[in-house]
Amino acid sequence: MSMTKASSSADNGKQKVRSAEVGTDILKALAELSPSTSLSRLSEHVQMPASKVHRYLQALIASGFAEQDAATNHYGLGREALRVGLAALGSIDVLKIAALPLSQLRDELNESCFIAVWGNQGATIVGWEPSAHPVSPYLQAGVVVSLTQSATGIAFAAFMPPAQTQAAIDEELRARARSGQPDNGQFAQRIAEARQHGLARAVGTAASPRHQVTVNAFSAPVYDAAGHMVMAISTTCEAERLPADWDGDVPAALLAAARDLSHRLGGVIDV
Repeated sequence: MSMTKASSSADNGKQKVRSAEVGTDILKALAELSPSTSLSRLSEHVQMPASKVHRYLQALIASGFAEQDAATNHYGLGREALRVGLAALGSIDVLKIAALPLSQLRDELNESCFIAVWGNQGATIVGWEPSAHPVSPYLQAGVVVSLTQSATGIAFAAFMPPAQTQAAIDEELRARARSGQPDNGQFAQRIAEARQHGLARAVGTAASPRHQVTVNAFSAPVYDAAGHMVMAISTTCEAERLPADWDGDVPAALLAAARDLSHRLGGVIDV
């Protein structure tokens, strides 16, 4: 190989490394500005020309690592980025600790149970134990749930510091208002009830966009030794099988499971 070819090959290698570094920087910025951001804000954040950032975004979208909201033209992390994040989360001991109690709770209730953590895109299901009575094909690991409508999302909104959740909550409420579904104080009431009872509840929500079945759900926070909420443990099923009473057997079992998990992590739930 001539010196010229060798030099050209080395330059190409350096260029590919630099391109990978730029792509990684943009992915990190999307995470830091999550759940979504405009091109101009992203460009300012990474200190790159918007035209350059746009080129990289198109490549990231094509590979599934980024996505663009057709309504707002804002950008956010895509499904592939979420899969990578979930793989990393799967190596964390806290999820391994939760696996057995989750399956035990499913067996006790004979209803679908799952755990969720706070990820780059919000409250994200990372562990799922389906029962013999599945409620929705959309509820599975990797799904990001509503912060204002789902029991799991409300648990994070109620028991995590507002500094971590408020921006995402505000954006979701604005989006619902734009679509003709104003909140009218319902979210604040759900938060107050969750804090009063130590766990969150969602009553009569749709199982999925394509299914007319309505479900009830409960979700309880799990804390670590520092007193930080690290996950939510939840159960959901068709409304006719799960009474929405706060003092029912299901919320009691859920709180007991959350308390046990918190104790395993060195934390305590006081209810």
